[in-house]
Amino acid sequence: MTTKEPKRARDAAPAAEWLQSSIEQCIADTKNNTAKRRNPTRGGAHILSGNVFEPRALDELIPKWRQEDAPIRVPVSSDKFWMLTKNKAWTLPSPFDNKGNYVISLSQLVRWMSVKAEELGFEVYPGFAASEKIITNHKLRESGQGQHQTYALGIKEGCRLPVSVINIRDLGWVVVNEVWEIEEGKHKPGSVVHTVGWPLDMKTYGGSFLYHLDDRQLAIGLVVALNYRNPFLSPYDEFQKFKQHPAIRTLLEGGTVLQYGARTLNEGGFQVEMCTKGMLAAEATFKALVEGSSIDLYWENLKKSWIWDELYRARNYRPAFEYGFIPGMALSAVERYIFKGKSPFTLKHGKPDHEATEMVNLHSPISYPKPDGQVSFDVPSSLYRSNTNHEHDQPPHLRLRDPAVPETVNLPQYVSDENGDPKLHINAQNCLHCKACDIKDPKQNIEWTVPEGGGGPGYTVM
Repeated sequence: MTTKEPKRARDAAPAAEWLQSSIEQCIADTKNNTAKRRNPTRGGAHILSGNVFEPRALDELIPKWRQEDAPIRVPVSSDKFWMLTKNKAWTLPSPFDNKGNYVISLSQLVRWMSVKAEELGFEVYPGFAASEKIITNHKLRESGQGQHQTYALGIKEGCRLPVSVINIRDLGWVVVNEVWEIEEGKHKPGSVVHTVGWPLDMKTYGGSFLYHLDDRQLAIGLVVALNYRNPFLSPYDEFQKFKQHPAIRTLLEGGTVLQYGARTLNEGGFQVEMCTKGMLAAEATFKALVEGSSIDLYWENLKKSWIWDELYRARNYRPAFEYGFIPGMALSAVERYIFKGKSPFTLKHGKPDHEATEMVNLHSPISYPKPDGQVSFDVPSSLYRSNTNHEHDQPPHLRLRDPAVPETVNLPQYVSDENGDPKLHINAQNCLHCKACDIKDPKQNIEWTVPEGGGGPGYTVM
């Protein structure tokens, strides 16, 4: 969850990219008003991230942002890397380079950027929607799923973006995180901690983060690669278990949870570094439309930019862990400290996430501790803290491509109706828009579609 890894970037959502792209277009052409339709009821409401922010791209886009009250106020003051066992936290050399970076709320940054875009003439319509590149005036949802007279399509942000032509590759993460208000004596503004190891097993790639924001706030989360094998693994319960670690529990005790959320992230590659990539895309598009130049300019500029070198140097970190935790740590160390990101080989990624899930007979059920209500919580309590809201009388936005698959594969998930017959019931109104079901479903039978405009979580400090 940091925008400056060794040297691998991971922004939390394409919202920053389209805002950057739109601001760049407005700067290039102040005569034309640009309209963009957006799903949440306010800017940043669907944006989740504990974020260590590298300001280089923002320096290029809005050079005077430091004088414009941007929500970027807490510079990184310390940077630690822990390997956790069940009861210990071992300090390792940090592979991260966060000097000059800031600890921020990405939700607040996107909200601020939407205001800056409007000041340039860019029109932002919170609560309105777009799910396709063709601008239309849809008001009803039909095709046998019922209809709602006030329905308006929403944009499907993040992973599995429908306005994208392709998915770069079927690899991703799911992040489960919270923002806490902790005791004054435990708060260290700008402190950054990343961890690997416990509670995840040696075959599951992931880690955690603890970022000290301002106002005694702490962003804490667990990131799990979606190519995990064990079908009994629950990222949510792993996160609750993680908070029981002695080094973590001590930090949280006496504090209060302010907000909870979950989200899938695109796996690394050229879909990250959203801000700079968005600006390069805007520049190439503008020149193609106004000057008639080739859109290939985007690719040429990308290869000349600073992000190309960073992402190339980081290309082997993620696939190294296909061989397991210990080999992955060893290969990553060789890549960073010996080859300096310029190894003569490029490791390949493994199978898509939905193909990685193994059968239940190959694994034993995982016994997760019962939430204590102090640092760990049940799902309904956490869902309440996400401010999630959907209109209950709209058709479910979680669709099944083949309704017969749940009957033959997912039968235990059925409930009985009034006549005692099994019936699949989807509580779509509780959806956090993380899209993990769409990505991880072994049969790829779940399609996450856009709910009524504005529905979903209501993040304010994430």
